[in-house]
Amino acid sequence: MSSKEKKYILLILLHVVIGLIVFFFPPISKPLAALVFLVGLFLIVKNQNKNHEVLLVSGYIVGSEIFFRMTGGIIIYEFAKYSITIFMLLGMYYSGFSKNAIPYWIFLVLLIPGILVATETLNLTTDLRKTISFNISGPICLGISSIYTYNKRISLDKLNQVLLSIGLPIISTSVYVILYTPDLKEALVLGTGSNYNTSGGFGPNQVATIFGLGMFIFFSRLMLESKTKLLLIVNLIIAFIVTYRGLITFSRGGMITGFMMIVILLFYLYISTKGRGKIKLNYIFGFMILMFFATWSYTSSKTDGLIEKRYANQDAMGRVKESQFTGREEIFNNEINSFIDNPIFGVGVAKGAEIRLDMTNEVSLSHNEISRMIAEHGLFGITALLILLFTPIILFLDNKQHIFLMCFIVFWLLTINHAAMRLSAAAFVYSLSLLKVHLHEETPLHRK
Repeated sequence: MSSKEKKYILLILLHVVIGLIVFFFPPISKPLAALVFLVGLFLIVKNQNKNHEVLLVSGYIVGSEIFFRMTGGIIIYEFAKYSITIFMLLGMYYSGFSKNAIPYWIFLVLLIPGILVATETLNLTTDLRKTISFNISGPICLGISSIYTYNKRISLDKLNQVLLSIGLPIISTSVYVILYTPDLKEALVLGTGSNYNTSGGFGPNQVATIFGLGMFIFFSRLMLESKTKLLLIVNLIIAFIVTYRGLITFSRGGMITGFMMIVILLFYLYISTKGRGKIKLNYIFGFMILMFFATWSYTSSKTDGLIEKRYANQDAMGRVKESQFTGREEIFNNEINSFIDNPIFGVGVAKGAEIRLDMTNEVSLSHNEISRMIAEHGLFGITALLILLFTPIILFLDNKQHIFLMCFIVFWLLTINHAAMRLSAAAFVYSLSLLKVHLHEETPLHRK
């Protein structure tokens, strides 16, 4: 076993142990979350971001966000987004940022009118600071992160390390969820709705989102970073566990997103590979299909076929459900109507939820960041979304070595359609699509 393999196995075992300790001794979650932030801050300042510490630490925060939320480890709900924003600003101080990142400065400016409108339109009983920050922290985190990463040079190997930093805490999350629900019969999996019991007692939509991302990370490591049989077996086991635990949350959005990322990566690798490389990829494709079939079959047997009905939009009796999006289309229609009534400046940040509360007497937060931006920011929101969509695509024309670029864009786009920007993952992973990837390691520039 090489030293690299030993280090990898030790990192995995460490995060298995973290999951075990937090489950059996929950109070340690809070100091652990604080320790992650402080250690990350120390590493960035000590090394002055010479080895992309900002990305590595931010990635770790992204991967651990759900873990700390479900275990009560965070003092403030948006701990991850605030931490990443602070780290990115430090990164700009030490390593600078591209003067061509103007689109993302414009993006941040476009958010201001919606905030100003909100100060006038939100109810007098509403806590303006908390309400606005809850809704705007995601876009701000995305904007700051994107300014830092815009055209910043990074090697493919280092980028894989960043993805691993996201994936390691997901292993801890998997261990915690397994211990929380060791037996599906105890979880009372009787229907096809999203299940809190199989999601560590936390929101299935968010848990499935991070498991879907973890599925992609460890399947990509199967393809790109498993150079020995030992690594192949280890990554295979982790990929299987993460995929299985994600599927039995019965929340579809995150898992479908992860699957789409894998398909896009395979397709890009196939069209970019020539000669004998394609023959090897054919074997990999066959292996991946076999893996998915085996995982799906195992999940189906464990859920008595309910998982198949869930993805077919059926209830436990096999009847097709009236709503394909669990009622979220009503929120979407409400937000489009709000835009029609207020097309220029929108109704203001967070006002959409108040409008729905007045209409239905129920609190219904938006799950779709696109319709929320359109409703609450108006034409400014539409312009901001267009900047986010087209800028990385244009950069891709001169960034063909960034094999993950389209995967990251798809993750962001699909995630904000079913989970808005509840998680920092959407903002951070999007910003990774703006990196300038090359095949060989380089020492990044930093300020003296």
